[in-house]
Amino acid sequence: MESLHYIVRHPSAERSAGSPPLLVLLHGYGSNEEDLLGLAPYLDARFLIASARAPQVLDFGGFAWFPIDFKPDGLVLRFDQAGAAREKIRDLVETLRTEHPVERVFLLGFSQGASMAISTALAHPGLCDGVAFLSGVCAPELVPDGVRPAAPALPVLMTHGRQDLVLPIQQGREARELLSRLSVDLDYKEYDMGHEINPECLQDLSDWLARHLDLAER
Repeated sequence: MESLHYIVRHPSAERSAGSPPLLVLLHGYGSNEEDLLGLAPYLDARFLIASARAPQVLDFGGFAWFPIDFKPDGLVLRFDQAGAAREKIRDLVETLRTEHPVERVFLLGFSQGASMAISTALAHPGLCDGVAFLSGVCAPELVPDGVRPAAPALPVLMTHGRQDLVLPIQQGREARELLSRLSVDLDYKEYDMGHEINPECLQDLSDWLARHLDLAER
């Protein structure tokens, strides 16, 4: 199985001891590995950041984790093809652990990348220490069979815009209800924004990541 292409940004903050934490970025449908790196200057400088490119090449340019059909009455998300991408993400995390010894791992995904981040984390307990789930959906098809509540619960930050026209807020709220039944440690936030990451959301994301790094270092 061909591995995912990715690019790395090294930490800009020195650590007195230990290895850096790893943050893996998973972009949305039609984008690429450069997209979410624009967040890097606003996130904790202790992170080693790896931004992955989704495996499926789209006809109009960009990349996808799984296909989406555009119908007159809305989007049809073809979750049946998400499993292969999920395993590629797992393999990438393991590769990064080998190439860059790290202490903790977080997955951060936007839109379709958010769906892949939470699905990968649920399918492989212990693979990561938290998930930032930004403007995505989590349908039952993305929850692997046999998933049970984890102990300790997986920290998840979930954000969604109330004016999102791509993935309406109702889909975000349905994902929240699904995740709450899986006993993840869910921090859910809504904003007056569209399908995006606005400054308030970015600040909450930055604070959430830094808080979880600080808790681990106490």
